[in-house]
Amino acid sequence: MDNITALKELLEKWEQETVFYLPKVIVAILVILLFYFIAKALKRYSYKIYSKTFSNAHQIASFISIGIYIFLLLSGVFLALEILGLENTLAKLLASAGVVGIIAGFALKDIASNAFAGFLLNIQRPFKPGDWVSIASNFGTIQKISLVTTSIKNISGQEIFVPNQLIYNNSFTNFSTYNKRRVILSSGVSYGDDLDFVKKVALEEVQKVPSLNKHEEIEFYYTEIGASTFNFEVRFWIDFHHQKDFLVARNDIIMLIKKRFEQEQISIAYSVLSLDFGVKGGVNLFDQSIKTGPVRTDNS
Repeated sequence: MDNITALKELLEKWEQETVFYLPKVIVAILVILLFYFIAKALKRYSYKIYSKTFSNAHQIASFISIGIYIFLLLSGVFLALEILGLENTLAKLLASAGVVGIIAGFALKDIASNAFAGFLLNIQRPFKPGDWVSIASNFGTIQKISLVTTSIKNISGQEIFVPNQLIYNNSFTNFSTYNKRRVILSSGVSYGDDLDFVKKVALEEVQKVPSLNKHEEIEFYYTEIGASTFNFEVRFWIDFHHQKDFLVARNDIIMLIKKRFEQEQISIAYSVLSLDFGVKGGVNLFDQSIKTGPVRTDNS
């Protein structure tokens, strides 16, 4: 009889709790469904709006729309738990989520940093696919800018993936920003050459470079008096769209200057080693003959 009474009391308690919680459960389910459809509609609508705002970075629009979607879904779930009177359970879930979030934050901090850096890259757009860049000692063209990495195709034809965090922690160079690039040629002439004439000849030869940007100034400077040379630099700008443009222009100016210097009998100087045999204890090669013989060793 005691077992039957206990079972009866249990069933009556279940009945009361079912009658009490059933409306709340139905309302909670309706709230979740309502927030789900609202989140889905706002996700689609926000993606259309932000796709127009960030026309060149659809990843940003997708990222924002997904964030709105997740936020509304979580809001619906939290509201449904409060309707069911599970505030304490909600608090415990949030506390557990905080602990998990801290652990995940340490584990995924590099990924988060790369993702944030990728977000900034897509907003600021310091370079775009096809640009010639130098990033973290990697020189080549930009292939793709994702949220975590940026891919570069180097001059060897290999694709290199650079973490976006590394890009923002270091300096990088975009050679395609202005569609022009400066060529700097360093050389030297001998002490016997007329420096004014050398400058005149060099500037004339630069004018013959096919890719020369005629809107920019051509510069010529003597940089130092070397051990056996007067060293100089000639600087000029070219129209730049591909690395080949730079290589061809540098090749052209080297060949033009060498040919013209030979015609004008201007000496492209090289390092000279002078041996002085007239110092005290030395031998004058023109006054005495140098005798050679077998090398004597300790065993001979």
